[in-house]
Amino acid sequence: MSKKGLIKSTGVISLATALSRVLGFVRDIVIANYFGTAIYAQAFVVAFRIPNLMRDLVGEGAANAAFVPVLTEELTKKGKGDFFKLAQVILNLLFWTLLVMTAIGMFASPLIVRLMAPGFLADQAKFDVTVQLTRMLFPFLVLVGLWAYAMGVLNTLGHFAAPAFGSCLLNISMILCAMWFGENVFGLSAGVLAGGTLQLFMQFPPLYAHGWKMRLTGDFSHPKARKVGALLLPRALGACVYQINVFISTILASLSSIVGDGAVAALYYANRIWQLPLAIFGIALAQAILPAMSRHVALNDHGKLKDMLSFSLNILFFILIPSTVGLIMLGEPITKVLLQRGLFTAYSTQITASALVFYSLGLVACGGIKILVSAFYSMHDTMTPLKCAGWSLAANILFNIALMYPLKVGGLALATSASAVVNFVMLYIMLRKKIGDFGSKGIADSFLRVMVSSLVMAAALKMLALRFSVTTAVNLGLAIITGLAVFLLSSYLLNVKEMKDFLGWALKRR
Repeated sequence: MSKKGLIKSTGVISLATALSRVLGFVRDIVIANYFGTAIYAQAFVVAFRIPNLMRDLVGEGAANAAFVPVLTEELTKKGKGDFFKLAQVILNLLFWTLLVMTAIGMFASPLIVRLMAPGFLADQAKFDVTVQLTRMLFPFLVLVGLWAYAMGVLNTLGHFAAPAFGSCLLNISMILCAMWFGENVFGLSAGVLAGGTLQLFMQFPPLYAHGWKMRLTGDFSHPKARKVGALLLPRALGACVYQINVFISTILASLSSIVGDGAVAALYYANRIWQLPLAIFGIALAQAILPAMSRHVALNDHGKLKDMLSFSLNILFFILIPSTVGLIMLGEPITKVLLQRGLFTAYSTQITASALVFYSLGLVACGGIKILVSAFYSMHDTMTPLKCAGWSLAANILFNIALMYPLKVGGLALATSASAVVNFVMLYIMLRKKIGDFGSKGIADSFLRVMVSSLVMAAALKMLALRFSVTTAVNLGLAIITGLAVFLLSSYLLNVKEMKDFLGWALKRR
């Protein structure tokens, strides 16, 4: 895949992700309106997070780490016939694994909630409703796991649109059910299951168009299936570190006597806003780049692998550094404009904005982790990311303990960001040892130029805030547009290469 092809594929995923995130914000606004940061909001956040962790263990994470590299190798070297044979065996193994895990999860829901939110034990009503919601939502694991499998197959075949747009259906379903059922949190949970079903079925038409057929058989044997399993186990442990970090924050956030009331929901809402730039570009770029990197590795072309890696990091910094600065400068007005209505009070805005600002400090590191981890996965190495993730998890625990008392809910978010920086630095060093230098001087130069441009943007936003109130949707929109314009102009004047490349491609398309 060429650089232009990579940008095009990333653009498709980014467009779908942006639409999904916009719908996700509408969903969160609706949920915030009906539930605020009170008991049912906290119960739903914890209950929904549990199957999401399991999804990352054997679902979406597996598609990124184990399925795509091995399927790409099979497709590149042996063709479609052997590719579909391997895909069928993977489907059989995945389906029955997900089914067993769902049954165990539903049975063990009380124990799981005790472990994940021990602070809820002080409120029996909150604990009971969380257990009921957890049982109800566990089947979502099967639906989203099979969707992730379909995504892996389609991405390997160069099809990115259907998997990317599928998540929009999940958000639409949740919005409609929330509006229909109102303050009935079980109606919202029914929307999750309905949306997961629609999301999965959207993948069938393009799969069948490529020649895939849905057959659940007893065939579990294929030489490459063992390779998938060998890659999946360390990936399953390593990929969930971010989710485990979130769970640790959830456990500590449930201790309201230390971090204040509503911290669980505040972290959820802040994380949703912070995830927008990360998902629209960071995760989208990592998803698009993995099949391309896997092909370069299969063809033993390490020069192109390094070139694509440095190009991806530079593009990532060009997007996420100004996004970080923008979220820090405008965190409170963004939270207020998006969420403050109904039961989401001024206090809810205050604690959510605090978490958002501190989460933002880890945005660049989290995006970089996605790219670097994809490079390791393309080389069928899932052990190195696991080791780095383990150290990151240990750092997160220490940071949480040190920061939660002085900074309250903001300290929990800052701990997540700090541990992400630790993870990124370790991955960068280990990858450079593994494949040699991949343009570190150019990456550092681009990083510094983009950082200076972003600081100029921050100064402009500060001056704007001193003269005008940025607490309305119109003024906030004008502030964002002004900041973006200042950043782009500064990047042009500072000769940021990615800015010059963007202008060159834009002019050629005309």
